[in-house]
Amino acid sequence: MFEILADVITCEETGSLVPKVALRLLESPNKETEVSLERLFNFTQAMKDNSLKVTLFEVIIQYSRWHGTMPYLAKGLFQKYLIIRLDLKQMEESFFDGKEILKYTDFLSHEEKITYYIRMGLQAFALKKHEECIKLCSEGISLENRDTELKARAYLAMINSYSQLKQYDMVERYLDVFERFEYDFVAEAANITRAITKARKGEYDIATPLLRSYMNELSSKYKISIATELIEIYLQTKDMKSIAELLDKEQEFLPPDNHEDPHTYYGIGVYYRQKGSYQLETGLIYEGIQSFVHSMNAFGKINEIKEREACMNQIFTYFLKSNKQLDLQYVRMLKEVYNIY
Repeated sequence: MFEILADVITCEETGSLVPKVALRLLESPNKETEVSLERLFNFTQAMKDNSLKVTLFEVIIQYSRWHGTMPYLAKGLFQKYLIIRLDLKQMEESFFDGKEILKYTDFLSHEEKITYYIRMGLQAFALKKHEECIKLCSEGISLENRDTELKARAYLAMINSYSQLKQYDMVERYLDVFERFEYDFVAEAANITRAITKARKGEYDIATPLLRSYMNELSSKYKISIATELIEIYLQTKDMKSIAELLDKEQEFLPPDNHEDPHTYYGIGVYYRQKGSYQLETGLIYEGIQSFVHSMNAFGKINEIKEREACMNQIFTYFLKSNKQLDLQYVRMLKEVYNIY
């Protein structure tokens, strides 16, 4: 039967038969349930096509539910989650699916548990579920005795979540732990996080020179975050000249539009929203709408519906307060965004 399944998988015309053949294989009376599940699980793990892997893991999950085979239900759900979480537009759905695994963690190996809790924690941070991020990452960290890169990234996600929750004492507490890791990204991430913490505590006299120096010193992947923090400081201090100077240098910190990092897309969305706000306030209406369109496009890549709605609300509020007419050309520009997503 495995030879038949392999043939069906390699032929496009018979792709729809894959779940049926896999189910027949599991129902074979010649093998015990767990033996058949183990063979299909190992067969699926060895495949390279993620969409087919998800299809076969779904067969394993369904069959395991029917027969009460909890280890393979847990492993099937876990492996499916690791694949579907990579789809940036389905992060909310895959996170919801991933939470089901919480009921079956006792059937995962020690290593699988660590990976599960930390990957879920990192995804919770990307979805701005900061309390859940802290809880999930803490669980994974407590299980991991080694100083792995994944553990370091769990600490960083926790630190950033505490920052978003304005719990700056916890940020500084865990930064001291995070800085002990010896991975390449740690020193830069710690430096920028300390500077951003100063900014969010309102210590602009300390934060501003630090962030300006890091704009030239740190890796390009951090520059969009530095830029948005600096603009926020300038907005708070009404330093419009510094905003204009920073906007003129955007090619130095804007990342290319060919990445798979939700945090980067979010940073781009925030930057263009800030830029659009500045342009509207300085009378550059067409340019401001363009920037808001760029912002909504970036947020759309990661399905940030609330952030896109916030952009629209900001635009409408501007036109209402300024008693200006929302011209048809602007409506068309905004309509294009919703036609894409």
